[in-house]
Amino acid sequence: MSQSRVTGLARSNYESLAAFRFALRRFLAFSDSASRDADVTPAQYQALPVIRTHPAAGIMIRELTKAMLLQHHGAVQLVDRMARAGLVTRRNSTTGRRSVLVALTRKGEGLLRHLAFIHRRELLRHERLLVESLRRLREIEY
Repeated sequence: MSQSRVTGLARSNYESLAAFRFALRRFLAFSDSASRDADVTPAQYQALPVIRTHPAAGIMIRELTKAMLLQHHGAVQLVDRMARAGLVTRRNSTTGRRSVLVALTRKGEGLLRHLAFIHRRELLRHERLLVESLRRLREIEY
């Protein structure tokens, strides 16, 4: 998109974008705080639903890397910390000797259930603001 088209946006369009970004930042701040209150890092919480919703009996680290937009070594370190905390288990894949599957433990499942519940509650608490922000964004024409 050319710069000249973007500079033609109305003030209300910029306000809509700013309001939506504010709503996202507020939710992410809540999420970070809720994660820390549960004694996990925000990245560990973000990994829990990715691992839980993977269709196989575990997720390979390379798939976790892709889903979370991480570098391989970052994903390995994340899984190592989660394993030390008792949130996940690691096991070698039956399909490839070098592949490692990561699965949630009972502790990880319970933590995810708790955090998912409070995140859902927070999203629903701000549903009107989020819906209104999205509606206003839809009205922006380029």
